[in-house]
Amino acid sequence: MPQIRISGAAGFLGVSDDTLRRWIASGELTAQTDSTGKKVVDGAELAQFARERSAQLPTPAGGSSARNRFMGLVTAVTSDKVMSQVELQCGPYRVVSLISTEAVRSLGLEPGVVATASIKATNVVIDRPEA
Repeated sequence: MPQIRISGAAGFLGVSDDTLRRWIASGELTAQTDSTGKKVVDGAELAQFARERSAQLPTPAGGSSARNRFMGLVTAVTSDKVMSQVELQCGPYRVVSLISTEAVRSLGLEPGVVATASIKATNVVIDRPEA
């Protein structure tokens, strides 16, 4: 299973490294040490944690428009013979894509894997919360 360093895991959840370390210290997440001596979190455990906490994660402040590429953590894959639904947690955002099951296998997509969602849309709605 993929291992994700503390800073990367914090980025996927949209929180600071210190917040992630507090969650580890309180037992909400577990960390191991990788072969280089760095603290890491199991990707599958982080994916489950992200799904459970997604509604509680902070949303970015300000009024900016997100770019069209979102790096995130695969939290779920539901497949049938031809098509698959892939869910990513990209900070506080949940991104869902329908792709071929062949593509899922080829990319090795499973909960805990880091992936990037590229969005191309002809109609994009941009909102700005009141300041």
